[in-house]
Amino acid sequence: MKSKLILLSFFSLITLFSCKQNGSSVKQKKQIVRKQPKSVSYTLENAKIWLEQNATDVSKIEIVTAINRTDKKNLAKQDSIVIPSDFSGDVVYYLPFPLEINYLADVSKVLLFSYPTQTFAAYENGVLVYSGPTNMGRKKDKTPTGLLYTNWKAEETTSTFNDEWDLKWNFNIENKLGVGFHEYELPGYPASHSCLRQLEKDAKFLYDWADQWVLADKETVKVKGTPVIVFGSYDFDEPKPWLQLVKNSKSLDISIAEVEKQTAPFLKAILEQQKIREDYSKTSTK
Repeated sequence: MKSKLILLSFFSLITLFSCKQNGSSVKQKKQIVRKQPKSVSYTLENAKIWLEQNATDVSKIEIVTAINRTDKKNLAKQDSIVIPSDFSGDVVYYLPFPLEINYLADVSKVLLFSYPTQTFAAYENGVLVYSGPTNMGRKKDKTPTGLLYTNWKAEETTSTFNDEWDLKWNFNIENKLGVGFHEYELPGYPASHSCLRQLEKDAKFLYDWADQWVLADKETVKVKGTPVIVFGSYDFDEPKPWLQLVKNSKSLDISIAEVEKQTAPFLKAILEQQKIREDYSKTSTK
């Protein structure tokens, strides 16, 4: 019996060593238990009447504000709002990003913002960990697209555009232009001066989730923060895109292939920066 145990331990050690030798520090995918609605279809309803009947239902309000890309205060200002027939699912099922993208399995963290759908999604090793609505830059002050990184953050800061605007849970992604994502009111359409507005709970989540840059000095970035990809364009001359959901519940869905297309040009740079951060983390903890 003792010899069997020794043999078993020996093989376990060989297996462990072999895994390390083969670079099998395979990152375990996050397991997230979600509740999927039985069906997803939508109707257009009068905002005032619907709120009179459902104003105290927190879970319904969370889903409806996300679908209409707005907050509770501004939801009441809408004439008509998009309402799902089934409220039994988690909010991610009413938003357009896919739940898993194998193409991003090697990317520890990436944050995606879709201009056409006015939504964002946070992924860890290709698994969607968080998603929500956003209101991005208005027609004359569009949010910059492409690959950016999270820089510095502040629980509360003053806007560089207007010093009367207080920005809470702000995470800068373009230092020279003063662009970042933060909590601010969501009127239900792109209305900002280039920043990416979010609900308070969403801004708080990303504030804690994303990584800040590491500076070598005031002018030099030693380690970049979490990669952020802003993609697509918004048709400012057409009705709000989510109104299309009434006719086709999948009209705004972002396919896995679309995410791959948008991230492919930046994947090499993202992985290079990720390696720099990993190496820095190893040396800084010694």
